[in-house]
Amino acid sequence: MSVKMTRRKRFAAMGLGLALLSGLLSGCTGESGAGETGKETIRFTFSKREAIGFMTKLVADYNASQDDTEVVLDTSGVDVVSASFVRGNPPDIALANYNMETSRFVQRGALSDLSGTDAASRIREDLKPLMDQYGSYPGRTSALPYSVMASSVIYNKEIFAAHNIAVPTTWSELIAACEALKAAGVTPFYATWKDDWTIAQGWFDYSVGGQLDTLDFFKKLDAEGVDVGPESSASFQKDFDQPVQKMLTLAKGYVNKDAASRAYGDGNLAFSQGKAAMYLQGPWAFSEIAKTAPDLQLGTFPLPMTEDPEDLRVRVNVDLAAWIPESSKHKDAARDFLEYLYQPEVIDAYNKSQLGFTPTKDTANVPDPRIEGMVEYYNDAKVYQGPSVLVPRTIPIMNYTQAIVFGASPASTLRTLDADWARLAFRQ
Repeated sequence: MSVKMTRRKRFAAMGLGLALLSGLLSGCTGESGAGETGKETIRFTFSKREAIGFMTKLVADYNASQDDTEVVLDTSGVDVVSASFVRGNPPDIALANYNMETSRFVQRGALSDLSGTDAASRIREDLKPLMDQYGSYPGRTSALPYSVMASSVIYNKEIFAAHNIAVPTTWSELIAACEALKAAGVTPFYATWKDDWTIAQGWFDYSVGGQLDTLDFFKKLDAEGVDVGPESSASFQKDFDQPVQKMLTLAKGYVNKDAASRAYGDGNLAFSQGKAAMYLQGPWAFSEIAKTAPDLQLGTFPLPMTEDPEDLRVRVNVDLAAWIPESSKHKDAARDFLEYLYQPEVIDAYNKSQLGFTPTKDTANVPDPRIEGMVEYYNDAKVYQGPSVLVPRTIPIMNYTQAIVFGASPASTLRTLDADWARLAFRQ
């Protein structure tokens, strides 16, 4: 019997132990130690700091379950991983945020083909555009989604009910809800503009993604390259003008007066105290809000930016994707660990713990009630990736979005974005 088949049979025998995964968040920190004598050691990079405890326990259980492989957990971060590719010593397997930085490894053929794995056969086909938007390599499936995070408007159900506010599905209904809340002395939105990323991922991304097909926009933008400008088929100053104007309508009339000096932590506390009816944050904020108000009734809904409810979409990002470098000297062992990570009990337990959506076709994960308002959109693939994560890091998109809400000219800022894109295309 092959080593690989031996591992697979041991995985099958782990079903009972996997039932205990719901308790993995209890007091687990730090990295795994060196591999045991006689075991093949693989280095596993994991980039989500909020879930290190979960993954540390999972790796320890895997190591104890078999005698062939010792997985060493590496949580040193994405910058260290990028440097490791340059040094020719990348990790053997990774679960990391899938973004523009990772796309460099994909497009250069630095990641091995995972198309023949059992895990790949179980991924939802309609999620492929989310992966391909960051590029691809001919003939390869370079990465597999592991956790998809959906984000939209978080709202206080108790405040909505007290003021007879229905969840809005059109722009007009949203404005009417804001006016009704404001007239009742309730702040419609709590904003935390001191932290620029909260503007980019929330206010900016929701406004643009609620009106534009971001996938199509960036495809056209890539095709234009150095010619991006007001006359090109796609440009920031032409296509983003109306969404940004609507963003400013909300930002100027319906937020807390001290928004400019409030940070993310301030927002979580204030929202838990009922100081606003809506909050433009992702599901990561729920655990922070619950620290102060564990019984607060919260829900989610897509930010409506048009007059057609059929246009409603939720912002998603591939929070974690799995990949194995082409240069790994331990591909077989890494692939066996990959298959373990994608077992239904394991991947569902992870996503349940993080309020994420499982990207497999056979998932049995029941979404948390707080994110139920996004389930139908995710299930029907009515999703978009936020433009802020599709802009390369060399362009300071977060600074630009912060400048706009602080009063900078939208037209001038969007022209600068076009110029930045054209310069970057020229250098590449």
